[in-house]
Amino acid sequence: MVKNAKPAKASYRCAECGFEVAKWVGRCPECQAWGTVEERAPARAGLARIAAGAPTSPARRISEVDVEESKARPTGVDELDRVLGGGIVPGAVVLLAGEPGVGKSTLLLEVAHRWAEKGDSGPVLYVTGEESAGQVRLRAERTGNLHPEIFLAAESDLSAVLGHVDEVKPGLMIVDSVQTVQSTEDTGVVGGVTQVRAVASAVIALAKENALPVVLVGHVTKDGSIAGPRVLEHLVDVVLQFEGDRHSTLRLVRGVKNRYGPADEVGCFELRDDGIVGVPDPSGLFMNRKDVGVAGTAVTVVMEGKRPLLAEVQALVSKTGLPAPRRAVSDLDSARLAMILAVLERRGRVRLTDQDVFSAAVGGMRITEPAADLAIALAVASATVDAALPADVVAVGEVGLAGEIRRVTGVGRRLAEAARLGFTRALVPPDSGPLPPEIRALVVTDLAAALQVLYDVAKK
Repeated sequence: MVKNAKPAKASYRCAECGFEVAKWVGRCPECQAWGTVEERAPARAGLARIAAGAPTSPARRISEVDVEESKARPTGVDELDRVLGGGIVPGAVVLLAGEPGVGKSTLLLEVAHRWAEKGDSGPVLYVTGEESAGQVRLRAERTGNLHPEIFLAAESDLSAVLGHVDEVKPGLMIVDSVQTVQSTEDTGVVGGVTQVRAVASAVIALAKENALPVVLVGHVTKDGSIAGPRVLEHLVDVVLQFEGDRHSTLRLVRGVKNRYGPADEVGCFELRDDGIVGVPDPSGLFMNRKDVGVAGTAVTVVMEGKRPLLAEVQALVSKTGLPAPRRAVSDLDSARLAMILAVLERRGRVRLTDQDVFSAAVGGMRITEPAADLAIALAVASATVDAALPADVVAVGEVGLAGEIRRVTGVGRRLAEAARLGFTRALVPPDSGPLPPEIRALVVTDLAAALQVLYDVAKK
């Protein structure tokens, strides 16, 4: 027997990221979150032997496991099914996060209506903790999503929510939102770290036990990340980010995590007065085709997940009387634009030191992909010399600091989408792999060669 053994010390762990510290601190040193460090019970000295218990279900050979029960069931909303990997799996828990007013509730009412219309998947239980049942009913009536198999429950107590599940026996449950539901058995304020973790754990256990698919609506913070403990994203099966600009009708559902399918798919929607509709061919939202090219305009193809989308980039260059010329950017990466302007002036001999430059992406899409560098450079140069690129030309490529045009991924898929929409020529970097025969590829090795194409058009 060991005498005078020191008692085990308690440790402290951050509820957001799981980082452990030796003593309590108000701010986590790892993730910089305030008030998330919690005390943990001291670990027992030595190894404790755990008695074997009865298994809940016998172990089976992997070849004997029935996969029919785990197949995805379509929700009826095609663009959402694309992101989910074909539909929602029984027992799966999906976390849909987005800014307030972006249209999360409108989308989920559409999902509830389509699910109830199928008739063979059970009713839908819609739990709302933010709005009254009357408010949800008015929205459903306005968007045409009224169905007798949709049950509304305006509840914020977890035990009452579980009671509704036992009574309705739904085939799909929607909780709007997880931050508004409270567990009376746990401490903490509603929406806090402890409460969100407890509610999410209880709902996930319910979903797995009853093979009930559940969609949780989550809030986001000011920087766009999902509010609540970081462990929430690890617990759920699927994490979807709902994005959109208040000044645009375009909405994107982006897969962040998916245990049942690809995690890099994107679904496109258009928010209207009478609801939200999927956009299977969204390229028309981001550009306005013209028969004749316009100076300061270039078309590129960006990849949103695995989906190629055509986007239009515009630039306006005007002489300035200010000692420091202005650089205004809309829906583009300002730091990357500054680099492209420097390369244009140094490697392409385009004088911009006494010029104001305004650049934007058209249609509400935010472009941050380096594959759009060449199109941005050509749009600025086109506005400078007041010469338009041909209307049937797209430009794809990354611009390096030495002025070289660097290779990007998926050039073949990008040009196939451009050819489908009527483009016949493309400026591409060297070694781009196999390209579709429907479009003529003009290989440009550096920025000077790309600008020469523009200057040849200007001379005509």
